[in-house]
Amino acid sequence: MNPISFASGIVPEFGPVDTIRAAAAGGFDMTGLWVEPGDWSYTKTREARSALADTGLPLLDVEVIWIQPGSDMALHKKVIDVGAELGAQNVLCVSSDPDMAQTAARLHELCVHAESSGMRVALEFGIFTEVKTLAMALSVLDMVAHPLRALLIDPIHVDRSQSPVADLAKIPRELLPYAQFCDAPAQRPDPADFGAIITDAIDLRQQCGEGALPLAAMYQAFPSGIPLSIELRSKALREACPDPFDRAKAVAEATRRWLAAKAG
Repeated sequence: MNPISFASGIVPEFGPVDTIRAAAAGGFDMTGLWVEPGDWSYTKTREARSALADTGLPLLDVEVIWIQPGSDMALHKKVIDVGAELGAQNVLCVSSDPDMAQTAARLHELCVHAESSGMRVALEFGIFTEVKTLAMALSVLDMVAHPLRALLIDPIHVDRSQSPVADLAKIPRELLPYAQFCDAPAQRPDPADFGAIITDAIDLRQQCGEGALPLAAMYQAFPSGIPLSIELRSKALREACPDPFDRAKAVAEATRRWLAAKAG
């Protein structure tokens, strides 16, 4: 069965140490961390490193590097540096720069910066960014042409961008070190309404099997056994499980039930 990782969006009220503790208490195999480079300190690194050691959880990814026109590359590289100090395997990147060549150039620069740690630099596409579709993301990564480049698939963004599910199986396996995972309602937000797009992504996600996405087909297109970061930002889940530790457990249990059913 795929290892499952705890995405920090499940517990937006938590900082890094409590995120790690919630992941462990929920029974996850790995965890992710949100890193705000402008607010990150050596103390946070030391405390997060201690929490990872205490729980024994590997750090699957750190997020998020948000490339923009005029991006501060020093801040972006700090996210990688923090991840490297904590042993992160991947760093999640998105781009709001409409210049695809510039996005590719900055991703390449980040890949070079990550070489000492071997961290994969994973580009996530979605209609909330300028890299809106799977095809656009693959085109950008072709321009990056660095062995540490990677692609991050999120089922909700595949569906909302109307990227063909069949195309997932055509992605070079080496570009997919991990994937995000969740379910969602069938109704797509108005692509012209940015607020509705963001609400959909941070409030309307659902547990695996509870929504209407072609989740089984997407899952079958992934490389066998890759880690799945359970990106389950959900207002309904937060209301149903106000205790973040209970929420973590509920997500892990529901995800494992779905995976076990598919494996069986």
